Amino acid sequence: MYAQVIVDVPTMQTNQPYTYHIPSLFSEALIRGMRVVVPFGKGNRLVQGFVTDISDTTDQPDKLKDISQIVELEPVLNDELLQLATWVADYNFAFRISVFQTMLPNVMRARYSKVLRLIEPDELERLPQIQALFADRDEVPFDVDNVDMTLVPTLLKLQKKRIIEIGYVVNNRAKVKKINAFKPIKSVDFYQEQRQQLRPSAVKQARLLSYLMQSPQTFVPVKEVIKSYQLDYAVLKQAEGKGWIVQKPVESYRIPKLSTPVKNSQPLTLNAEQQEAYIAIANNISENDTKTFLLEGVTGSGKTEIYLQTIAKALSEGQTALMLVPEITLTPQMVRRVKSRFGDDVAVMHSGLSDGERYDEWRRIQRSEVHVVVGARSAVFAPLKNIGLIIIDEEHESSYKQDENPRYHARDVAQWRADFHHATLVLGSATPSLESRARAQKNVYHLLTLEHRATNGMLPETQVVDMREAIKHGGDDVFSPQLLEAIQNRLTKQEQIVLMLNRRGYANFLVCRECGFTPRCINCDVALTVHKDISRLVCHYCGYSETIPTKCKNCGSTRIRQFGSGTQKVAEQLSEQIPQARVIRMDVDTTRRKGSTDQLLTAFGNHEADILLGTQMIAKGLDFANVTLVGVLNADTTLSLPDFRASERTFQLLTQVSGRAGRGDKPGKVIMQTFNPDHYAIQLARQQDYEAFYHQEMALRHAWKYTPYYFTIQIKFAHEKIDESAKAAYEIANWLKNIIDNETIMLGPATGTIPRIKNKYYYRLVIKYRHDEKLIQALGSLMKKGQQLQKQGITIIIDREPINFM
Repeated sequence: MYAQVIVDVPTMQTNQPYTYHIPSLFSEALIRGMRVVVPFGKGNRLVQGFVTDISDTTDQPDKLKDISQIVELEPVLNDELLQLATWVADYNFAFRISVFQTMLPNVMRARYSKVLRLIEPDELERLPQIQALFADRDEVPFDVDNVDMTLVPTLLKLQKKRIIEIGYVVNNRAKVKKINAFKPIKSVDFYQEQRQQLRPSAVKQARLLSYLMQSPQTFVPVKEVIKSYQLDYAVLKQAEGKGWIVQKPVESYRIPKLSTPVKNSQPLTLNAEQQEAYIAIANNISENDTKTFLLEGVTGSGKTEIYLQTIAKALSEGQTALMLVPEITLTPQMVRRVKSRFGDDVAVMHSGLSDGERYDEWRRIQRSEVHVVVGARSAVFAPLKNIGLIIIDEEHESSYKQDENPRYHARDVAQWRADFHHATLVLGSATPSLESRARAQKNVYHLLTLEHRATNGMLPETQVVDMREAIKHGGDDVFSPQLLEAIQNRLTKQEQIVLMLNRRGYANFLVCRECGFTPRCINCDVALTVHKDISRLVCHYCGYSETIPTKCKNCGSTRIRQFGSGTQKVAEQLSEQIPQARVIRMDVDTTRRKGSTDQLLTAFGNHEADILLGTQMIAKGLDFANVTLVGVLNADTTLSLPDFRASERTFQLLTQVSGRAGRGDKPGKVIMQTFNPDHYAIQLARQQDYEAFYHQEMALRHAWKYTPYYFTIQIKFAHEKIDESAKAAYEIANWLKNIIDNETIMLGPATGTIPRIKNKYYYRLVIKYRHDEKLIQALGSLMKKGQQLQKQGITIIIDREPINFM
């Protein structure tokens, strides 16, 4: 028997599997989708691989190596995920091994280590130091803890003489957590009799016997019983010796916990609009028919309740359900709502979990122990079986597109899985992406609209403040008089406020007022951002940091000034200008610690703070009834980005954050501060008029020949030398010009908006096309050629429908 194996060798990636012989020992155990360890290359280095196929014939039976080891006794990838990986790799110009690794928890990525193996022990008689190394073993870990590095020259000579060899070991990091547990093994009558025979002073034994009399005959964690019944380990040890119980280590799942318990909830009564949408989706689930619904509903229209009731419908049909949220900030609130309805039948998957928690949640899903999955982008690969419903909440969000290899979009993967399972796909948003709305216009998607809030409340009143005028009349560049007055008004009424500034840190940058010098990152062509709480300047691209200077590095002047404002500075200003206000700050810096997002939002929900200040992570999905004011401190942040989607992102962000106001019984108000008050994205966001924005933006996209009228591919070239990066870009551009269709448009090559990031210079090509098979084939060849160029230090990135043009 022979196996086709995709191997994990980063420098020699290929979508072509290698053929290995299956030893008779593994012939009955090996199944497609399993992880294996195989020898690879001339040195027979051991690497991890994935079995993609098994056959009983091969073209070269005499030249094949044997599979060395099976990592697990069951496949980690089922047939659906194997097929999906092939499609994701082909569609996104990626290698299958990177897709496999994306599909699985981090701990299932192999960790490799070197070992020294002794081949000829008799040859070490004159080398006492080496002999001592192998005194009681034939294999030694080759690292600084086990081998004196001064011996390396001698070891290399011994390697050449084949007295020792350097080998590689594949370590499986996926570990199951075990805890001590016990179970009763006697009858109730036996325990009752034993209890009657106890002396009065044996209080703890009596408690244990009372527990055993009513306990089911299943293994229970020792710690739980000791804590609940005030026992100790000695009592259990004694009970085991008497034959009352049996103890052993058992597997225990590391279940992610929220900061406070989840309370059960019941389905709400749907209004007419919600009911119409629910019936359309529920009927399709019953019919087991592939269909995509675009649920376009204003903020607060009750989309989440429709999600929950359609999940219940899928479960009632014996199917599973998958729900995606755009980022982990939204996960705790959404997990609360889903778990309140479906309890322990819910698994959670996102990057904020520990490696152990992700591994255990993945195994619960794979074992079909849960039927509902809630998670961020990577949860789209959850190993659910018999999927009946897939929901993508806030489907317009750019975080659904992975920015690293493989550069998939979760919406595309969800569509593929819905087709595979004949499932229903629901895309929900108050501000759908232009691509999705255009598909609904062409009846590729079925459009469902919710035009009113679920509680029949009014959308918030929105005021646009021209910051040019506000500054002239005594305001500063952060708070206009109008916003400060509105904040004070809400605090007097004991109502809550959400303030958004889409820039973290304290100040944007430092400038010397004598010579104009600005401290910049040593690795990237960007100014360093001031982070006052840690007293450092930080690069938000590579993480480089340095101490905030007291004098200019260039001229020595002490006249250094901070320009711009980040969330840290705004929090400080709030404490100075409104000292009575309790402020919670939410940005990447304050939510790094595990569970911090849930804790901060729970505290705000419990009215432990008056103001929630944050970046765009607070703009969507949050539902607090007491929030009556939303302030956007700078509505222009995303508007100024060099990207054809800048207006769309600005409109979406402003509309979404506006929707946080007035979600309860109290009316809401939104104040948008801007230096571009007449821009159509800001004016239409003020009116919450998605349809008008859609038609205006689509006209511009048509004129500019951008998505959804044209497909877009971006190719980036990176090298440590700018000349090499440019040379590669121009060579590939000239090559493609002779291949692409006459109607295909190529822009560039040109440097990136930020020319250097992490010590690499970037050039890029942007290609716009409608139908060009030759282009797609050429890009497939370019992906493979990239492996050779990588050896020359040139990195090539091919990105289909890019989200980021930086």
